[in-house]
Amino acid sequence: MTSGPTAVVGRVRRAHGIKGELVVALQTDAPDAIFAAGARVFVGTADGVLSPDPKTGVLRELVVHATRPFKDGLLVQFDGITDRTEAERWRSSSLLVPMDELDPPGDGELWRHELPGMRALDTHGEMLGEVRGYYELPQGLVLEILTARGLRDVPFNDAFVISFDRVARQITLDVPEGLLE
Repeated sequence: MTSGPTAVVGRVRRAHGIKGELVVALQTDAPDAIFAAGARVFVGTADGVLSPDPKTGVLRELVVHATRPFKDGLLVQFDGITDRTEAERWRSSSLLVPMDELDPPGDGELWRHELPGMRALDTHGEMLGEVRGYYELPQGLVLEILTARGLRDVPFNDAFVISFDRVARQITLDVPEGLLE
């Protein structure tokens, strides 16, 4: 059981083969530890909320049986998922781990769930807006920033993000003129 905050570590893309393997898109820098045989993950939503079983109300915990590399992610076999029909039921599920079981972010890193609510500043320290959320594209993470002119999108990458301060809850951006208009 877990009652504290969780972090999304992967998303089930689809079933693979007939023996219950799942194609998992990784959202972690430590897949070898998180998806090691015997490790457990919980089922939840893309924003890190645990999803109990709708029939029993019990949190859905999956125990890793085996993994192997597959394209840009992993093929994961979980205990109890032994055929394609059962594997299809897990499509699009997010996989979560309690944050207290993960190594804390290092210098220059942060958790995705820390982004919403951060103040977005320009390179002169002027307020641009507030990070309201984020979403993933094939090209990477995109921040949704609420500005005086409405919600605007800014790629979360080295070209736009100059720095962030987890304690002060602010992110400094270098955005081209007109991007936030």
